[in-house]
Amino acid sequence: MDKASRNHPLTIDKIRRNGRTTKKRSPGERPYSVIKNIFNGGHVFVTMIRRVRVKAMFMCLGYNLFTLLSMKNRGKIAVAMEK
Repeated sequence: MDKASRNHPLTIDKIRRNGRTTKKRSPGERPYSVIKNIFNGGHVFVTMIRRVRVKAMFMCLGYNLFTLLSMKNRGKIAVAMEK
């Protein structure tokens, strides 16, 4: 990604290149931002590698459930057996 600085604006080519990069990068970075901001996963307070892996696994599971519920609420998926 290119950045503009004072008195040196980006050219049209660099602006378009940044746009293409952003379109490719943003879907992959969303899970990390949700885990960091909503599940407070930016810093882990456990010290052993096994515990860190388990904590990360539960954060990923929580992200998947969070996404599933938000898709259900938006009506993008139908619930199979709703009472």
